[in-house]
Amino acid sequence: MKITILTVGKIKEPFYREAIFEFQKRLGRYAKLSIIEVPDEKAPEEAGEREKMQILEKEGGRLLKQIHSGTYVIALAIDGKAYDSIAFAEKIKSLGVNGASHILFVIGGSLGLSKAVLDRADLRLSFSNMTFPHQLMRVILLEQIYRSFRIINGEPYHK
Repeated sequence: MKITILTVGKIKEPFYREAIFEFQKRLGRYAKLSIIEVPDEKAPEEAGEREKMQILEKEGGRLLKQIHSGTYVIALAIDGKAYDSIAFAEKIKSLGVNGASHILFVIGGSLGLSKAVLDRADLRLSFSNMTFPHQLMRVILLEQIYRSFRIINGEPYHK
């Protein structure tokens, strides 16, 4: 199975980069993992709604250019469907069983994801009603994908 993490912005903090690298390494035995970063737009603190929408649309356009047909797209969104770890593992397993050979997870920037990206998603996934920094969300997502493959393969880790 091929897993792609498509995200807005780069990871600047070394501790996040180290954690991401560790999960990339661990996931290598279960799936072909790639991470694609598209440039983020600077969002001023005092940006109005119109300016925020323009930023989301620009970032969304960059994201959509990276999404190809035949890819199962999961967008991370607060209003998405929440799973526990076992149900998330079952979802990934069922996607593979039903012929999805490429799953692409989309993580938005500081303002989230554009409507166009959310509309393109096959599934909206929520990890919490809380808001997390998108850099940390990449680590959390990779850890949960790794945990899922451990669960799918009956290997210890998830307790």
